[in-house]
Amino acid sequence: MSVDSQFVHKVWNDVELSKMIEAGGVPFHMGSDGGGAIGTVYGVYSPAQGVDFRGRFLIDPDGVIQAMEILTPPVGRNVDETLRQVQAFQLVRKTGGKEVTPSGWTPGGKVLNPGPDLVANVWKVWNPKDVYGKK
Repeated sequence: MSVDSQFVHKVWNDVELSKMIEAGGVPFHMGSDGGGAIGTVYGVYSPAQGVDFRGRFLIDPDGVIQAMEILTPPVGRNVDETLRQVQAFQLVRKTGGKEVTPSGWTPGGKVLNPGPDLVANVWKVWNPKDVYGKK
């Protein structure tokens, strides 16, 4: 969603995105926030510049914001990280919080089972080197 009109979104999709994405463009509707009303609610609209800053909000089925990221225009977003986080939130929701995802978790990766036994013992069951490969 941006303050751009639906026509600007169409041109951006047809002229730019369709050349970068195999499916011929984005597979979802791009919303227009022409007056900045939605951006204002989420705290990303700049009335002085007339733009919404780059914000990403992951909202669960109950309407609760589970994650957010706001970037200034010169810094691009990471779609893979967004998808990873969506998958992590879906897993946690599916297990009712009986499984949680540590830093850098990816689907199929090790999960943690929260509880008193895990306190001060995460290091016994999970190590960031397993995910990040750093020594």
